[in-house]
Amino acid sequence: MKAMTKQVILTGLRANNDLHIGHYFGAMLPMVDMAKTRSEEFQVNMFIPDLHSFTTPINHDELYEQILHNARLFVAAGLPLDNPSIYLYRQSYVPAHSELTWILDCFSSYGFLQRMTQFKDKSGIQDIRSRVKEFTQGFIDLSNEKLRETKHLPIEKVAPEYKKTMDDVILKFLGELIGDAKNSASVSMGLLNYPVLMASDILLYDASYVPVGDDQTQHLEFTRDLAEHMNSRFGELFTVPEAVAKQHEFFGKDQGLRIMDLADPTKKMSKSDDTGKGVIFLGDDPEAAAKKIMSATTDDKASVAYDPENQPGISNLLDILALLRGQNVQDVAKDFEGQERYGDFKAVVADEVRMFLTDFQSKLASVDDSAVLAKLESSEIAMNRQANATLLKVQQAVGLRPKA
Repeated sequence: MKAMTKQVILTGLRANNDLHIGHYFGAMLPMVDMAKTRSEEFQVNMFIPDLHSFTTPINHDELYEQILHNARLFVAAGLPLDNPSIYLYRQSYVPAHSELTWILDCFSSYGFLQRMTQFKDKSGIQDIRSRVKEFTQGFIDLSNEKLRETKHLPIEKVAPEYKKTMDDVILKFLGELIGDAKNSASVSMGLLNYPVLMASDILLYDASYVPVGDDQTQHLEFTRDLAEHMNSRFGELFTVPEAVAKQHEFFGKDQGLRIMDLADPTKKMSKSDDTGKGVIFLGDDPEAAAKKIMSATTDDKASVAYDPENQPGISNLLDILALLRGQNVQDVAKDFEGQERYGDFKAVVADEVRMFLTDFQSKLASVDDSAVLAKLESSEIAMNRQANATLLKVQQAVGLRPKA
């Protein structure tokens, strides 16, 4: 019998690599605020998905410390460790996640998983049929164009030039296909299997609400479909999470805050940026972070205004300043109406970033590691109890354990 009776909200943030201010304001802080405001009514599961961490290559020597650091970051962001309705736990410390994943794997379609948008994007694998169709049409168009260009030339001159052009096009296409094949060979099964593990993370705890960004909505719908399929075949095994529309209604539509890259404000700030020039990490030296702000790409309009389409760099800095101040971006923009000197505006943002990082890093340094570890361990005891009850029900349904 499960001890928990409240509806469950489940959320997590991947552990590996340093997190940046986009993660903090777009994911971590909203998670902490949600946990604090919803915990009276809901059981809040905040887990560290450490098994998800190596679906893509990482430094495994650093992973364990990064997992603990991830927990410290939540506490520094304000997560209360003494709230009995908030559970903070490591995915791998609840073995039922892995065991349920294997069972659900055997009821999941390989073809469907392979068509998942995130898998195709991260693996670099393209749909061969669409690639061939695209190539064929391009080949025909180029062939017709080349024939039009050379129709006034004698055939003995046309043939060699036409053949060389077409040979080059074919060789380029084949080279791209070989490149795709090499990418495919290096893609781990973990990346393909990611949605099934995510489904297990959710279904083990009867989670009704799972705040996800746009990049994860397909996985949530997969979880719902898989739960319904298993329930249809074996009886009521799982709570089916609410649909994406209901999730947006519950948490608010704008779950996916986007802070843009400082060097290239047309793309999202990403921890995978090799240069680091466009990213402000939570572990950055405050002075170094301030210099990144001062070097941020802007424009030549000489007007501080919130216009993401025409002034993406300035608008991104206004977004950052609004988040740091906890104000509406339109109100912040009014403070700088008529400001023409971008350097003066950047200096204000740089100073706020410097103060934020100094304060946050001070809070992080004061986090009590023993208290964090105690919270993890007590939560993992409770989560193992709940997850194992769900797992046993599934094991009995599929014939691995005797029915009660």
